[in-house]
Amino acid sequence: MTIPTHAQRLLSLLARISFRLGQFKLSSGGTSDYYIDCRTTTLHAEGGRLTGHAVLELLEEHGIEAEAVGGLTLGADPIVSNVATASAWRALTTPGAPLLHGFLVRKVEKTHGTGRRIEGFFREGARVVIVDDVCTTGASTVTAIEAAREAGMTVAAVVCLVEREEANGRPAVEAAAQDAPFLRLFSANGVREEHVRQLAAPQA
Repeated sequence: MTIPTHAQRLLSLLARISFRLGQFKLSSGGTSDYYIDCRTTTLHAEGGRLTGHAVLELLEEHGIEAEAVGGLTLGADPIVSNVATASAWRALTTPGAPLLHGFLVRKVEKTHGTGRRIEGFFREGARVVIVDDVCTTGASTVTAIEAAREAGMTVAAVVCLVEREEANGRPAVEAAAQDAPFLRLFSANGVREEHVRQLAAPQA
């Protein structure tokens, strides 16, 4: 019996609790016949665990080495925390496994305290991975990329959980990422197909 991977189990959960068919207005201003709220899954106890391990495995698959993972608040927050926690768990069970610390990018710099825009891990010159939940126009991902670079960090890769495959999304992210690869765990069509498959499956 083949044991499903973390990514396969994550896809099943995303399709079940985060995907909806209907008529929806998107933050980009457009409309769509489906909506994916990844936070329903990334803030789910098991969904969060699967997210952390699935992202780590994707990075390992592509040979990405980094010291930290971060993204624009709010969509990236649970992804960042889950990946950092998963890396700590792996370091306990697999000697030599790298730790990935977490950082969050504020939408605007805070006006008190240190006045920093980046919270959490910060080291100039560090290699980091930028994460996001859903990539539509890529605007939030690009903002996080630019903030990390302005802070003096090197973007090693960009990861989104679900890519909506809009015409301008991937090109915008890839232009901002420059030489860093833009990776995705799932396409929106892949999540839709799994959602429809689950609806058609006989109920136990």
